[in-house]
Amino acid sequence: MKYYLIAGEASGDLHASNLMIALKEQDRNAEFRYLGGDLMQAVGGTLVKHYREMAYMGFIPVLLHLRTIMRNMQMCKEDISNFQPDVVILIDYPGFNLKIAEYVKTRLQLPVYYYISPKIWAWKQYRINAFRKYVDRMFCILPFEKEFFRKLNYTVDYVGNPSVDSVAHYMEKQQTSFPVFREQAHLPDKPMLALLAGSRRQEIKDNLPVMLKVATAFPAYHPVIAGAPGIDPEYYRQHIGNHQVSIVFDQTYTLLQHSIAALVTSGTATLETSLFRIPQVVCYYTPAGSLVSFVFRHFFHTKYISLVNLIADREVVQELFGKRFSQKNIQNELDRILNDTAYRNQMLAGYDEVIQVLGEPGASQRTAELIYSYLFKE
Repeated sequence: MKYYLIAGEASGDLHASNLMIALKEQDRNAEFRYLGGDLMQAVGGTLVKHYREMAYMGFIPVLLHLRTIMRNMQMCKEDISNFQPDVVILIDYPGFNLKIAEYVKTRLQLPVYYYISPKIWAWKQYRINAFRKYVDRMFCILPFEKEFFRKLNYTVDYVGNPSVDSVAHYMEKQQTSFPVFREQAHLPDKPMLALLAGSRRQEIKDNLPVMLKVATAFPAYHPVIAGAPGIDPEYYRQHIGNHQVSIVFDQTYTLLQHSIAALVTSGTATLETSLFRIPQVVCYYTPAGSLVSFVFRHFFHTKYISLVNLIADREVVQELFGKRFSQKNIQNELDRILNDTAYRNQMLAGYDEVIQVLGEPGASQRTAELIYSYLFKE
């Protein structure tokens, strides 16, 4: 069968590539065409456009590149029409993908499947109307999403979480011993603090300087930055100053495996940190912190920003964002998880609950099996 996939950022490229591998196990004649990245290209098929040419985030960047975005969208529609796939599989990236879904469903009458739901449980809940009209099957990776969508009269499949798969694969096949890691990364013989300051330049600029100031208050530990894909080392150096810190690229899991604690911005990294059972402080800078806290309390549909707390449905880790984001608050919380054994163990027990709720590895395989079986039914 012919599969057309659209992934608009690095995480989507990773998850789509794993799904493609699983689909090839189900369908030996699978033919892929896609908007995506290097990982998808490594699996095979035809890369039509790289996500680096598509990934515009935030109101101003989108506005500035609106003409390019519209050209990409028109190109994508025409390419799908010419390819005539058996199914179009969309991976997150809702601003672009939902418009493609509308076109594919109304103009081409092709099946549309969605892998990794946009986070409408947090905001933009009105998008459920587009899902009902244009998306035939939704495959969710967060366990609470199934009940959320059920209340909106929309049936979805929970397939497990791909981060569980990634961490399990690393621990089974790729893990590196601490002495080897320390030698490769030229690290001092000290316990490590992992600094995961985000994947975008603005996030790094906003969060990393404060993280480094906090880390200097704990001289017995060596801070190590997890370098984000696509960010030049020189950009990090602009924000490091005179701090004694190391940077590692493409080794985030090894860093987490061997760290004592972590300072983490929100996102998938908070979940990955919990899967490695590393105590963490979730800290995320936003301008106008008090206003952001007010908007979050009164206009968002969720109580938490970190996946750990969302899955546990309670506060397992502290979320220091909005008006709670400050060097003092982050430092105090890091001191607790480093020096208060009972508090640290309480957080680890919360992680264990999250790990149990997420279930066993195999999200890509389960999704591929469902896609293949649903296509034969339709």
